[in-house]
Amino acid sequence: MRASAAVATARAADGRTVVSRLASAPPLTLRQTGPHTVHLVSTAAGPLGGDMLALDLYVAPGTTLELGSVAATLVLPGPGESELLVTAHVGAGGTLRFAPEPTVLAAGCAHRLLVRLTLEDGASAFWREEIVFGRHGEPSGRCRSRFDVTRDGLPLLRQEFTAGDPDLDSSPAVYGSARCVGTTFLTARAEEPAVAEGVAVLPLAGPGTLVSALAKDAVQLRSRLEWGERTAVADEPATAATPW
Repeated sequence: MRASAAVATARAADGRTVVSRLASAPPLTLRQTGPHTVHLVSTAAGPLGGDMLALDLYVAPGTTLELGSVAATLVLPGPGESELLVTAHVGAGGTLRFAPEPTVLAAGCAHRLLVRLTLEDGASAFWREEIVFGRHGEPSGRCRSRFDVTRDGLPLLRQEFTAGDPDLDSSPAVYGSARCVGTTFLTARAEEPAVAEGVAVLPLAGPGTLVSALAKDAVQLRSRLEWGERTAVADEPATAATPW
């Protein structure tokens, strides 16, 4: 299956954000759920092996877009590798919050996730990705993920990871016994690095912070990422005990 979806914002004469474009194709179906909020609704199984999916986001200067999903995404096996390409452009002074529910790698799947985020001067972004290694009681499928952030034409973040190789995943230097991995990119810059059990908050060389976490399940992963996100935007380094 080949499918693409797109959402774009525009600035109204009174300064409000309006969703100016909303285009969908199963399994990527978009529904507007608020003045500047859109949710992904799965209207078909997928991604399946061999699927080529694309999602395009455009945030006009001075506008805001929040994008989430109503449920987790289940990546299923099929003939060949599935691919999801997410391209996002945030105009000057615009704000994007991208926080879908987790992606679950079903046993036997082979998936490629590509994210290309472009930020203009003064743009802000919050981008969370959560990956679950298989359904309950099954091994993880394979996933190759690439996340590129460019700001004002210059590279800000280049990150790539793989999952689903048993020989590598079980290594204490990779995932160990963890069943989930997640990252959050924020344009807010943490004052200094911070580390707690299963989570790290790392200021980037440019204006931004990367929060990375491992966990035994999706609930713990979300808790650890949220702790890191709060730490990244705090006026002072976090000193409170972690909630897990």
